[in-house]
Amino acid sequence: MVGPQYDLVGNPLGAVRATFERTAAAAAAESGGADPVAAFRGKDWGPGDLFRSFLFEQDGLAKVPVLDASNLGLIKPNTLVRYRGMVQDMLGNEYYIGAFKDGSTWRTNKYTDFSPFSMPHPCDSHLWERHLFHCVPAPGQNSWTLESSPGPDVRRMSNCLAPELREKRKRDGDDDAMDVSENGHGESSFCKKPKEGDVHVSSSSTEVAGTVPEMNGGDHHIPGSSFSCLVKIYDMPESQVKLNDVIEFIGVYTFDPELAAPSDNPDDIMLDLMEDVTVQLPPSKVPRLHCLVWRKLSSHDFISRPVVEPSPSLLKGIRQSLLSHLTLVLGNDELAAQCLLLHLLSRLRNRVDVVTVGRLSLNFTGFNKESSSIFGNQLYSLIQKLVPYSQAIPLSIDYLNSATLQPRKDNKSGRLVTGVLQLPQGTHLTFDETLLQTGSLTSKGVENTMLLKNLMESQKVDYDFEYYKLEMTADVQLLTLSEGKSNILPSDLVVPFRPSSVPTVNAGAEETESWRWFLSTVRSLPQSTEPETYQMIQDEMVSAMRDDRSLGCSELSRWLTMAQIMASSFGERSLSLEHWHMVKELERLRKQRMQ
Repeated sequence: MVGPQYDLVGNPLGAVRATFERTAAAAAAESGGADPVAAFRGKDWGPGDLFRSFLFEQDGLAKVPVLDASNLGLIKPNTLVRYRGMVQDMLGNEYYIGAFKDGSTWRTNKYTDFSPFSMPHPCDSHLWERHLFHCVPAPGQNSWTLESSPGPDVRRMSNCLAPELREKRKRDGDDDAMDVSENGHGESSFCKKPKEGDVHVSSSSTEVAGTVPEMNGGDHHIPGSSFSCLVKIYDMPESQVKLNDVIEFIGVYTFDPELAAPSDNPDDIMLDLMEDVTVQLPPSKVPRLHCLVWRKLSSHDFISRPVVEPSPSLLKGIRQSLLSHLTLVLGNDELAAQCLLLHLLSRLRNRVDVVTVGRLSLNFTGFNKESSSIFGNQLYSLIQKLVPYSQAIPLSIDYLNSATLQPRKDNKSGRLVTGVLQLPQGTHLTFDETLLQTGSLTSKGVENTMLLKNLMESQKVDYDFEYYKLEMTADVQLLTLSEGKSNILPSDLVVPFRPSSVPTVNAGAEETESWRWFLSTVRSLPQSTEPETYQMIQDEMVSAMRDDRSLGCSELSRWLTMAQIMASSFGERSLSLEHWHMVKELERLRKQRMQ
């Protein structure tokens, strides 16, 4: 274990190298002169455990600055940072010289873009591999989630502050002798790019600049994005990180402006990199993060409420509080509030062939432009405060004809160009159809309409790879506000909206936090049905179909989904006849209203 003389936040690479050299020396002594680092390929020799212990057992996470657009120019390269983002593109693998022999000592270039030491040529070396991911702030991420895990003020952290800013503060003290960000004696290491396979090779160089120009520079692949990050992950089995995952990465932040421009020297190894997709992400505009520790984020990770046992009695109390508030927001329409609560608690639980189990899209009818500006705005404002990711989409003819909903692969650059429907799991979308007027859809408008229908019916989005379509699964909650039943977005549940008052309500911060916890907890509860109960429900379904020939399998399946969500909303993990009958009563009132 590395001793306290290493600053794991201000100088993480010092600890990485120290653990490597110590482990390599021990392995060399045991092997009797054989190559001691050959077994290190694709494995963690110790720094991963070291940083996990520091971050999660010694409360070190709160000491790590959060990398974002607001503080990027303040953070010194080669310090430890946190970055939360969605995997927008998977850029394949990159080969790099992971270890080389310097005289009698083995050294490592892991977790860096450049060798911190002069690399003799020729020398014994090992070619290792890392995974590249282009990450962006999660689309539709609501502001309250950014407050759930604030980092320290970088301006007060002299060990992480960029050198020129540290001088402005007139702080005394020498820089750490092992601080590689101010290392001035490196030489370019030798890397050879394989001619086959979709891998990229990183070279090693020397100096790192201390300031960062404007970020992302209008990257056409990320419409509206002002900040992104190229994350490099090590020692990871394939498929652990997936497209559209929202992840917190903790690792070494690096920056190199020289890679942003091609070299004039035909013998320069940098020319070999110009075919890389990373050329579209110049280090002068897109920072690199060499990941030491990462974890996928769920809605619970954005909630600051203390961990408590989700007992039925506790959940019932919060459920009633949230239901009462929803009723007020919806103008005292209790039926609409009950259905909205079930909708907010729905999630995709399973896929059976083309059937999606657990989804519950909702269509409120009876809206016009005036009521949408009142109730619709109030409703969306509340949804923003309750869920981590949400977007409101004004569904008009112009929007359908012009919006880029479908993500597509740009085969010239090798990059995935994002679309509106590239979303993190659990996103809530609110569509306002009251803006629709008479008009003609172009071919793009028809394509966008089909994309939305496919998302609504199968929870899938077709990504355009030019020569073929790639179906990507989704888990998105869909709410439509329309005057009549929507033909563009065929929802699972259609409810006529009948308000009797205008909402003028506001919830307190503590109350809102409890509702977030309730929604996140209930959505994660497992759900089952006892065989006896299931048989009785099945008998009632058969009887209902006998009485009403218009009932189909899809509607009965929706009833069962609603009953399971209803049970979960009371904190119950098993469906009972009581919850089934509550849903049947809701259905009776809904159909009565639709007549």
